[in-house]
Amino acid sequence: MLAQPYSLYIERVDPERNMGRFYLLTIESTLFGTPRLVRRWGRIGTAGQAKVHHFRREEEAVSLFLELLRKRRARGYKPKPIQTLGDY
Repeated sequence: MLAQPYSLYIERVDPERNMGRFYLLTIESTLFGTPRLVRRWGRIGTAGQAKVHHFRREEEAVSLFLELLRKRRARGYKPKPIQTLGDY
């Protein structure tokens, strides 16, 4: 079982280059209780692509999670602000 949930949604938007991309990272437990990292990426508004990494220990999944996050932040991805009900 996971000690805590991990999930992050980030975007990279550049209207001048007609670029709108998303990247989603999630660590979750499998049916057998082992951790897996699910990453999904693509153009905003599409289903995108997905890749799943399976691990024996949560620390390994968190390490890859943080490494992928660092790489995406270096390329200009930023967290999307969470909208509240008052924003609609």
